[in-house]
Amino acid sequence: MITTTLFPGRYVQGAGALSRLGSELSRFGNRHFLISSPHPLEHLLPAVLPSLDEAGAVRTEPFGRECTDHEIERLVSLALDFKAQSVTAVGGGKTLDTAKAVAARAGVPVAIVPTIASTDAPCSSVCIVYTPEGVFQRVEFLPRNPNLVLVDTAVVAQAPARFLMAGMGDALATWFEAESCRISRAKNIAGDAGSMTAHALACLCYETVRDWGQAALTACEAGVVTPALERVVEANTLLSGLGFESGGLGAAHSIHNGLTALPEARSRQHGEKVAFGVLASLFLTDKPVSLMDEVYALCEAVGLPTTLADLGLDGVTDHDLLRVGEKACAEGESIHNEPAEISPALVRAALKAADAEGRRRKRQPRATGVPGMRDS
Repeated sequence: MITTTLFPGRYVQGAGALSRLGSELSRFGNRHFLISSPHPLEHLLPAVLPSLDEAGAVRTEPFGRECTDHEIERLVSLALDFKAQSVTAVGGGKTLDTAKAVAARAGVPVAIVPTIASTDAPCSSVCIVYTPEGVFQRVEFLPRNPNLVLVDTAVVAQAPARFLMAGMGDALATWFEAESCRISRAKNIAGDAGSMTAHALACLCYETVRDWGQAALTACEAGVVTPALERVVEANTLLSGLGFESGGLGAAHSIHNGLTALPEARSRQHGEKVAFGVLASLFLTDKPVSLMDEVYALCEAVGLPTTLADLGLDGVTDHDLLRVGEKACAEGESIHNEPAEISPALVRAALKAADAEGRRRKRQPRATGVPGMRDS
């Protein structure tokens, strides 16, 4: 059996890390095409661009909000016209995915600068392509991982805490999906078995979010960097990225893809939908009640959705949930990596069961905190 583990070229994290961007980019040449989400383009980059003088010529271009084929091709054309020697992304997950695809097609290195810790996209060689309306279209597997991932936790701490919470939802899936792939001997993103290293990192990812998630969210709400915030940012970004890509994916991300078929859920963050996919997967794969209680308690503690109403799907019909199941079970979806029977009807049943448990827990008094969560 051959195993493959995928890594970014370099990972830099910490408060003030953005000050190193110029020196890091200078390793890739002297012409740098920078793609930015609207908010950092207006509020963050003006203070950073003067420090990029050591990197050479820099051209900035705003991101068009959706990672679509048209947007990728538009930016590839601009990067080639600029004769870029590297592509840099500054912003959220869709901006980062788009830049990875642009760099791959332009044949140049890519630097990833996430301004929020909301997904595990930064370290991966995966690009999720959507329609202009935001409906999941396909996964594009790129030939290499990012050359640089640079995370300034002082920037992350100033972003709305909901983004960090969503990142915990995405990270929450990492161990469950990697463990399913280990049991079923399913292939990872590279097409091989997951390594011992990948599974250990996936497990550490879950434990970090479980133990430090609530404290990290409190720090982010206060706009400050603490050791707990550093741990969870690393879990959301590096551990989850390595764990999902090298360990493998399962039901949670397929259910996320299915939920994008319902317009009411599209305004929710990627990680919020993935987190509910985790809850549904617990029922789909018949996990022990004690583990279900631990995961529900974690979601409740950090504000992740535990009912369909939390996703904007209050009153959703059985027909629509079957549509979610059909999209989640499409050919090639990672849900087929699960060591369990899979069908659209079973996904619908799991979604309804997860919602019922979430509603039951909301009706009863409960102790605060998560079993096993650290309080210091």
